[in-house]
Amino acid sequence: MNLTLYGHRDRWIAVDCGMMIRQDLPGAPLQVPDLTPIDTLGIAPEALVITHGHEDHIGAAAWLWPQWGCPIHATPLAAGLLHSKFAERGLRTDAIHVIEPGEAIEVGYFALRYLPLTHSIPESCALLIQAGERRILHTGDWKLDPAPLLGAPIDPDTYRAIAPVDLVVGDSTCAPEPGHSRSESEVALALESAIAPLTGRVVVSCFASNLDRVLAIARAADRCGRRISLMGRSMERMVRIAQGLGYLEDFPPLVPVRDLGYLPAEEVLVIATGSQGEPRAALSRLAAGRHPHFELMTGDSVIFSARAIPGNERLIERLKHALRLTGVTLLDDIQRPGLHASGHPYQDELRTFYEWVSPHRLLPVHGEARHQKAHQAIAREMSIEAPLTPRNGDLIRLDDQGLQLERHYRLTPHIIDQDKIAPVVGAEGDSSTRHGQLFLAISVAATEQGWTRIGRLMLDDSHTSPLDEASLADRLDECLETAQGDSLADLRAILYPDLMAWLADHLHRVPDVHFQIFAVETQAVMEK
Repeated sequence: MNLTLYGHRDRWIAVDCGMMIRQDLPGAPLQVPDLTPIDTLGIAPEALVITHGHEDHIGAAAWLWPQWGCPIHATPLAAGLLHSKFAERGLRTDAIHVIEPGEAIEVGYFALRYLPLTHSIPESCALLIQAGERRILHTGDWKLDPAPLLGAPIDPDTYRAIAPVDLVVGDSTCAPEPGHSRSESEVALALESAIAPLTGRVVVSCFASNLDRVLAIARAADRCGRRISLMGRSMERMVRIAQGLGYLEDFPPLVPVRDLGYLPAEEVLVIATGSQGEPRAALSRLAAGRHPHFELMTGDSVIFSARAIPGNERLIERLKHALRLTGVTLLDDIQRPGLHASGHPYQDELRTFYEWVSPHRLLPVHGEARHQKAHQAIAREMSIEAPLTPRNGDLIRLDDQGLQLERHYRLTPHIIDQDKIAPVVGAEGDSSTRHGQLFLAISVAATEQGWTRIGRLMLDDSHTSPLDEASLADRLDECLETAQGDSLADLRAILYPDLMAWLADHLHRVPDVHFQIFAVETQAVMEK
């Protein structure tokens, strides 16, 4: 999830306001940013500026914005999605202001320009932020797609014209990946090639927010003589809002799911949510035979056109097993890599982009520590200063001496619980007798042998008795060797009691524990 604050002469703006799904907690609740340090410092953003419409950039706005009440600036699609979210919560929408890509605005001491770039959702923009004599390029999420299905490719001259910039705050998500990411146009061809020889009904699952992919699937279906239906509320909402803004103009006419039974099997294609194995999503309901109007059977095919988000691997495998029991044929990007493309820049794209904008410094964000370090290495290779790999809660200063970490603020995880924002309960039961607080996070990867811990413990025990980190890590590794959970929530439920028991054995006073499990890509196991 993303929320960045920029301050100059005691005036502040916020960039993006996203959420994440806590896969390691029961019910997979939404986690939103902790505003406690902002409130403590007396920071009140004068505007919320949105780079694009993905949930990890806008998903918390309807929950946190009421504490600010400031203007919100967003491009048309992101603004439309925010309107929908605000309306659902009964919030006024007059604070949402539409900004076209390429336009400029002024907020307090800040001058901002929206610079269009390509990503997996239209109207994604980098922000050129000028405050005093400093010029910062906040990239948001991006890639260099030479042939996007929606919108135009990046114009190199737009970015060459702003060079040099003092600082790039840049996307690190695919920094370890060599070469260049695949174009969405290539995925469109791969989808058509995969669908064309299939004879039964076809279900293709992807992220609802990846509108380029949704359009590619629809066009492929149309060329293969198939009619289209949508399955999943988020898919229906995204397509409806995009069409209302003039996108997807050549999207084929939709057939209601309840009417698909009247069509020959070879003429049916469904675009469905649920590629991550979410139990309540459309694809899981199909696998379980719980959809009222559509039942999978032998001869049908299911195509996964999305990568597995780390931590979801076992849920996805369980879903695929259930689908195989229905007799369907499965296709995914493991068998056919062309069925998916990342929306983030690989190494060659990063180098090309930095040749355009000539940054003096880089702050690598958006990714795990290994992604940030890979991004940092590319910067140093290009003689770009990159002294920091920031963490959530860091307060960083940019001045004539460069980038400096002024202070780190400890953040308490907050989730949406019964329609309210609440801190995650660290210890079970009454924590009033606990002594101090301990924040512990671990990164794990799903392998064929089970769960494997990656990297060091992320530990903050400054408010409790000192811990033997090596001994604690060894104990967690022992528990992981026998842990049988399919999901991060299962895994946390297994590890938490043992963690508390270990603390009781090794500390005179047991603290209130905030324990979080992050998933990383299985590839990290090989790198380890």
